[in-house]
Amino acid sequence: MATIVYLLFQISGLISSVHAILNMRTSQGAIAWVVSLNTMPVIAVPAYWVFGRSKFQGYVDALKDTNLVIEEDRTKAHEEFTNFVVAEPDGFPEYQAIKKLSASPFLEGNKVELLVDGEATYDCIEAGIKRARSYILFQFYILQSDGSGKRFMDLLRERAEQGVAVYVLYDELGSRTLGENHLAKLRAVGISIVPFNTTQGDMNRFQINFRNHRKIVVVDGEETWIGGLNIGDEYLGKDKKLSPWRDTHLHIEGPAALVAQSIFWSDWHWADHSLLPGLNWTPKRAPGISGGKGQDVLVLGSGPADELETASLFFTTVLNSAKKRIWIATPYFIPDETIQVALYLALLKGLEVRILTPRINDNWFVSNAAKVYLSELSRLGARIYYYDKGFMHQKAMLIDDNLSLIGTVNFDNRSFRLNFEVTGVVADKIFAGEVEQMLREDLAHATELKPFDLRQFSLWERMKAKGSALLSPVL
Repeated sequence: MATIVYLLFQISGLISSVHAILNMRTSQGAIAWVVSLNTMPVIAVPAYWVFGRSKFQGYVDALKDTNLVIEEDRTKAHEEFTNFVVAEPDGFPEYQAIKKLSASPFLEGNKVELLVDGEATYDCIEAGIKRARSYILFQFYILQSDGSGKRFMDLLRERAEQGVAVYVLYDELGSRTLGENHLAKLRAVGISIVPFNTTQGDMNRFQINFRNHRKIVVVDGEETWIGGLNIGDEYLGKDKKLSPWRDTHLHIEGPAALVAQSIFWSDWHWADHSLLPGLNWTPKRAPGISGGKGQDVLVLGSGPADELETASLFFTTVLNSAKKRIWIATPYFIPDETIQVALYLALLKGLEVRILTPRINDNWFVSNAAKVYLSELSRLGARIYYYDKGFMHQKAMLIDDNLSLIGTVNFDNRSFRLNFEVTGVVADKIFAGEVEQMLREDLAHATELKPFDLRQFSLWERMKAKGSALLSPVL
């Protein structure tokens, strides 16, 4: 019996090897899997079908027939959007490539608010929910059943009872502690709440390595919130091990809110196989700037269902566009090869590169693996900082004096290729100044490591770092 089982694994390893050769993103990855699948099939075969898949199956196909149904509405909305499309943001010649990659241009007529930490973010989202007249779209990777979760669930239930349509979408793995009793109370008042359903479909039973990491709230198609915060008490600094919690979010009013709404709409259709009725698709300028240009904003949705590796290509293009400086704040810094090359070139050109990452981390492997990449960049002149005031979870980047990126994307392979993510990109000097001031305050609570050289660490620390870095494709 043992021999038969082993032979079955060996045959499965051969079949999986063919699949890996045909579908792996890189030749290195294909070779690594082929060797593992044929030398250690008992371990490698199940691992490959969970961690080896590079594309999320079914998401795009699920939208094709639906697109025909809404084609008339989509065409009308697209025509109205042309009044807000930015020809080319100042100092951003790579814009044409960005437009093709993101399938969404910069839009003018927006008003953007920078939200620092949990209290400010939660208060702002709560105020927006209370302003809702027609509907609320509410999506988070993590929804907890704690005090913060109850705060928002009670508010959404109240608004639903007042006749506002409420749609809640969550990732089933990130929100695994969300109890059925909690969900039943929401559904009892008419709230539609569903998990992302990553593994639905006969061919997708092993898609658990792909996660929906997005955080999106949309109210009436007029305003949206995106950024690093989920819903849970730890984001208010109530986690004893990771407090205080440092995070950043965006509040966007104006046409760009409809792009975030479109991303939610697509995710919802995959999860629930239904169309969201009664959504507003007419873009309008943010309040107070009816006669002005407002701020230029691009909302980028990215994920493993994209034809190209949208996030990796987008961030690489933005990094290559820098002329003066690149400031990166991220909790997880495990850049892929293209991002590393872009940062190396920036340093060789004499640009100021600063990387801020937390000293304490909620992921042991990531914290150790990051040391390998930080050390390599430090040797080329990058300034490396460890944030000391608790756990820093924000995902923020500042390019030169006019481009800011804040969203859900971490600098790691998981965010670039395995997760569904969303990023807000603001091309505005005044807003960039606000982001710079925020990051300078963060740097004041950080320690600059000069130099950051892994060769000066103990043998044990180097082994931990190098060993963890080997796992970077799945971290």
